[in-house]
Amino acid sequence: MIKKYWSKGGKQKGIVILVGLIMVGLLFFFRDDYQPVLLFIRKFIFIILFSSLVLFFGLRKFRNSAQVSTRLGVLALLIAFFGLLYLVGWHFKMYDYMKTYNVFNSMHKVEINELPLTQNERIQPLRNIHSMGRESVGETKDVSLPHLVRVDDQNKWTMAIQPSEKYVMQRINDNTEEVFSVSSTTPFPRFSNENRVSVTFSIGESLKFSRNTYNAVVQRFNPWMLFNHEPSDTFYMKNDSGEWVQVVSLIKWKGFFFPYPSFGGVMIIENGEHDFNDYLERITIGKGTYVSPDEIKNYPFLNKQNTLSEKVSQLQAESLKFLGGFSDPLPWNMETAVKIPVMPKDQNQQPYVTDFDFSGSNSNAYSGLYHWFGLEPVGNERTSLSYSVFVPADGTDELYYYDHASKKQGYAGVSAMPLKVKESRKEYDWNASTPVEFRPYIKNIAGRKRMFFLGTISSISATDSQQFDGAATPDLVLIDSEYRDVIWIDVKHPSTWDEEVYNQLNEAWRASEGIGYYFKKEPQDEDILIQATDSIIEIPKVEDQTEKINALQRQLDALKAASGQ
Repeated sequence: MIKKYWSKGGKQKGIVILVGLIMVGLLFFFRDDYQPVLLFIRKFIFIILFSSLVLFFGLRKFRNSAQVSTRLGVLALLIAFFGLLYLVGWHFKMYDYMKTYNVFNSMHKVEINELPLTQNERIQPLRNIHSMGRESVGETKDVSLPHLVRVDDQNKWTMAIQPSEKYVMQRINDNTEEVFSVSSTTPFPRFSNENRVSVTFSIGESLKFSRNTYNAVVQRFNPWMLFNHEPSDTFYMKNDSGEWVQVVSLIKWKGFFFPYPSFGGVMIIENGEHDFNDYLERITIGKGTYVSPDEIKNYPFLNKQNTLSEKVSQLQAESLKFLGGFSDPLPWNMETAVKIPVMPKDQNQQPYVTDFDFSGSNSNAYSGLYHWFGLEPVGNERTSLSYSVFVPADGTDELYYYDHASKKQGYAGVSAMPLKVKESRKEYDWNASTPVEFRPYIKNIAGRKRMFFLGTISSISATDSQQFDGAATPDLVLIDSEYRDVIWIDVKHPSTWDEEVYNQLNEAWRASEGIGYYFKKEPQDEDILIQATDSIIEIPKVEDQTEKINALQRQLDALKAASGQ
């Protein structure tokens, strides 16, 4: 048709060339808009090709058949095929099953025989930080979802203060001009002064058009990456020069049969005002510096950092259900099948980003930030802790797991914790408050490593189930996963937590484990001085009786003299 129109004359040729140039321009400048379609084809390439092949031969058979019965038979077979494909692939989720199995086979899994210790415990859960950040900005501003990252060798919650999505003009004209950087280890998070960093980003998560982070990153992709990569979480952190940057985690899809997601590196977006040159760059080749997974080691600020997409780590942790074999997670087996428990009431779901110390664990794992998962059996009524999974938060191609089930430890899992906390304090109004985000707390207490879950009591808005409030000094609990006892701890004095745990559980531990005595009070300096003084051997003072003796002696001499006369 186009060839026939082309041959009509010069005017038609000009129109064809013009329309072609317009189409090429649209494909080039709007590639961020149609990229989700390319990703969909990439994710389901095998199913699409296989279904197209069946449909092609089926329709050809249908057209070449003269008999009505044959045509009806072909139609029935096509309907049955696509119906079965939907039933098995989507309704029974066998497509996701195969995708997860590919993830399992692609990972470098390392079983550890000793749990790492936790360090730099964070006090507030993610939803509380998000709510308090939103309370600290104006009407036309909003805050991005907080992420726990390392800033100046400290673990901090960072989130951008950006134009609200409710106000379109601000999203078109304004910049992201501030970033919250709040310590995660303090019970008193402050969202002002030094924790409110002035930094300008002309590209942001809530901004419109080419200034949107997603659009700018996709525009930066080369043609091959358009089919295989997609932007995910956006983190705010300092680079090696001490400048604030946006780090966008990328997901890369691998494989032909049942493609699966993996860590695809990051895109680094520097801060700064936007000008005309910046505008031309954004709409043509996008913004950002791509760092592949192999190149991350060349950027010190990205090592041991939190840059991994949670979508990737969740699928990696879930894939451990295949440790018992390909068929073990099927409904008629499930001897070792596990799941990631889902927490209720719109809480932050696993993973919980936690700081671990692997220095004494006999593994090559670094000490720093990890995505932690507590996997449990698939049944809703089963709440035991089967595996602790540690996924390096910087995208390192390894996964560490500790098998609680095979060691027959009988630990309670995360989903069992809320009821235990509520049972320990029946006087609470648990309709207005709820215990949330039970992250691991592993310490050497009373002679051995013990695993607890650290939870925060949050108030929940009656009108907005996503509005959490943990207050400046929230109530904290530690639950012994082995003994199931709940210890309410003093949030203001983290140094006393281990002793508080010991004071409550030491008698149970001694009765069960035969342990000795710990946390004995050390004598103070003044006690040592008094004790030393009291221990000195003193010579008792003897009263001088010389005069009395002499007087008695004179009386005796006088009596003798009188008797002699």
